[in-house]
Amino acid sequence: MRILIIEDDPDLLNAVSRAMLEEGYSVDTAADGEDGLFKATNWEYDAVVLDIMLPTMDGWKVLSELRRVKAVPVLVLTAKDSVTDRVRGLDGGADDYLVKPFELAELRARLRAVIRRAAGRAHPLLQSGDVVIDTRSRNVTRNNRPVELTAREYALVELLAMHAGRLVTKTMIYEHLFGEDDDSLSNLVEVHVSNVRKKLGKDFISTRRGHGYMVPGEHAEV
Repeated sequence: MRILIIEDDPDLLNAVSRAMLEEGYSVDTAADGEDGLFKATNWEYDAVVLDIMLPTMDGWKVLSELRRVKAVPVLVLTAKDSVTDRVRGLDGGADDYLVKPFELAELRARLRAVIRRAAGRAHPLLQSGDVVIDTRSRNVTRNNRPVELTAREYALVELLAMHAGRLVTKTMIYEHLFGEDDDSLSNLVEVHVSNVRKKLGKDFISTRRGHGYMVPGEHAEV
């Protein structure tokens, strides 16, 4: 999954970015509101982490402008803990609200939750055929046996399972798995698809030539 972090405190930005990268997310960053809004409206993200007190354009304005064009989940970070500010953020289109200082574990959990809800998957366990994906622990099992995946392979499996039974284009996969600093080699998606098939079975991911990929539609949450 790919997220955008808009935060002007360099220490906090680095800490959150590092924590998300360790979780296997692709991460883009912005240190001011204008750059953050530009990236949020021009690229596809699974979630945006948005600070309120930003230079060039505050977070309220970023949220308002973003909501005119995109429904991407937004988790607001702020030092303001008044009910008025929380209501303003949620009524303004934020999906969740986290007050500074916060624990990184809670931030990660809240991000997982807003991403699941946006995909219509409220439950943390997803199933496609004999493959079960635990979005909390980021573990995958096949026939009740654990399968070791790289962070990028897991991200691919989770993305496809979130859209089980629906076509996911190669462009969509690339935009959700790779950040702005990643290698742009055109065959990266095919390489990861091939590796996942070796571990989860060649029939787990089906190819729609010229269109994209799909996993089985019997995706009832466990």
